[in-house]
Amino acid sequence: MLESLTKQDYSNDFEVLIIEDGSTQKSDVIVEKYKNQLNLKYFFKENSGAGESRNFGMQKATGNYFIILDSDVIVPKDYLSEVKKALENNFTDAFGGPDQAHKSFTTLQKAINYSMTSVLTTGGIRGKKQAVGKFQPRSFNLGLSQTAFSITQGFSKMKNGEDIDLTFRLWQNGFETQLIEEAFVYHKRRSTIQQFFKQTFGFGTARPILNKKYPTTAKATYWFPSLFIIGIDVSIILAFFGYNQLLYSYAIYFLLIFFDSLIQNKSFQVAFLSMFTSLTQFLGYGLGFLESQFYPKKK
Repeated sequence: MLESLTKQDYSNDFEVLIIEDGSTQKSDVIVEKYKNQLNLKYFFKENSGAGESRNFGMQKATGNYFIILDSDVIVPKDYLSEVKKALENNFTDAFGGPDQAHKSFTTLQKAINYSMTSVLTTGGIRGKKQAVGKFQPRSFNLGLSQTAFSITQGFSKMKNGEDIDLTFRLWQNGFETQLIEEAFVYHKRRSTIQQFFKQTFGFGTARPILNKKYPTTAKATYWFPSLFIIGIDVSIILAFFGYNQLLYSYAIYFLLIFFDSLIQNKSFQVAFLSMFTSLTQFLGYGLGFLESQFYPKKK
C-alpha cells in the first residue's frame, strides 16, 4: 500500500498513519523506507482488534477527514484526487469506495474478488451504485470526517460487522454516506479457500447481531445465503428420488457465474474458480448466519 501512496497525483498535503495492532512480525523496517517519501507516522500498540486500532489512528491524526484503508490494498494513483473531487461536488461525512482485482493478483484472489463484488452473488451491494439504496461503506476503503468520528466515537468493539455498525450509528446521528465509484482500490482479500471461508463465516455471524441491535435495518434478503445452501442439500436429496429439477437450477446458476466471470476476467481459470469461491461464500456466510441466529454466543 505504501508504495502506491507515493505515486498519488494528489497536489495537497496528506499524512499517512500506520497502526500496527500487536503483530508478531513488526513492519517498522518497511515503514522506515518510506519516511522520506511520505508524511508518515508509525504506531505500534497492543492487540485490541481492527476497530479500536482504527479509532486509535484517527485520534492521533491531525487532519479533518480520515480515510481508512486495509494494509492489503493497492491505491490507484488518482485515488485521492477522485475522493477530493467527489466530496467537493457532494460532501458527506462518510463515504465508501469499491474494490477491484489487480492484474498482479493470484488466480484465486481474482476469483474471490469476483464472488465478493458480482451482482450474481452479492447483488452488487459492495460497490455497484445502481444496485444499492443508502450505501454502507466497508472498512477496507472508507472515509470519515473528524466531526462524525467525534460524535459517533468511531468503530465499536465488534469483531465482525463493525463497519456496518458504524454506518448505522452515522445514520442515527443524521450523517449521510455515499459511494464514490471512482475511488476504488485493488484489494487482495484472502489467499486460500480456508481463509475466505473463515472470513465469510465471520460476516455471517455479524448480521443477526446487527439485526437485533438495529431492528429496523433487518431484511429478509439476509437469509438468502442460508436458504441457498439449505436448498442445495434439499436438491441433492430430491435427486436421489429422481427429482432433478432443483439440482438443474443450481447447475444453471453456477454456469451463469462461470460465463459472467469469464466475460469480466477473460480467464477460464478464474471463471472456473469463481464457481467454487461463490459456493464457499454462500456456505461460509450462510452457516455463520444460522449459528449466530439460533446459537448465539453468550457474552
